[in-house]
Formats: sequence, structure tokens, C-alpha cells
Amino acid sequence: MPGKFITFEGIEGSGKSTQVKLLVKYLESRNIPYLSTREPGGTPIAEAIRKILLDPACSEMLPETELLLYNASRVQHTGELILPALKAGKIVICDRYYDSTYAYQGAARELDTDIIDTLTRYATLIQCPNSPSA
Repeated sequence: MPGKFITFEGIEGSGKSTQVKLLVKYLESRNIPYLSTREPGGTPIAEAIRKILLDPACSEMLPETELLLYNASRVQHTGELILPALKAGKIVICDRYYDSTYAYQGAARELDTDIIDTLTRYATLIQCPNSPSA
């Protein structure tokens, strides 16, 4: 049976991590297989990209670069970790996913949502011929 994918979204300090911890505790108490992860991050490559994105020394990063790096992290995270866990029947809990891109890079950075749509489909491995989900 395929797993379920649950994401927690919200502004900084809204309680996402607290809710993730509560859900993990619930699943553990019932011996339900799960994977808890975060975005950006979750895999060694995605975590390396996260360091660049959050590095104060990179404050001059262009919004377009930021968008591409978030999606680079996302595709690695999705292909290496999320999709295999879902195929294994696990519940995957993710602290942020692509909704944050629409808020931060779309609304806040005023980047074109059509471009974000295209990159999101690509980075989440939807309809990509060589993806682990194909």
C-alpha cells in the first residue's frame, strides 16, 4: 500500500516543528512506519544546498538563484528520500515543501508563478520520464 505525504507549512514560529513532533509521537505510539524530514534538506546533498540558502554571507543571492536552489534541494530530497519512503508504505511528514516556494519566492520575491509551477512539477518528479516515480 502506498504511503501518505503530510506537509506542515506556515510562517516562522507558527508551530510547524511542534506539530511534526506531536504527529511523530502519535505514530510511534501506534508503531506506524513513518519518515520525518524537512525542506530544504533531508539528504546530504539537499542539506548542503540548505547551508548555502541560509548562509548570511549569501545575502546578495538573486531571487532567481534562490528559486533554483530550493528546487535543486527539492528534487534531490524527493527522489532520494520521499518517493522511496512512500513506495515503502510509510507516512512521510515534511516540515515545509513546495507551498513555501509560492509564499516566499512567488509572493515575497514576486517571481513568476508560471515558472514556479513548471519548476515545482519538475522538482517533485511529477511527469518526469526518468524519475523514481515513473
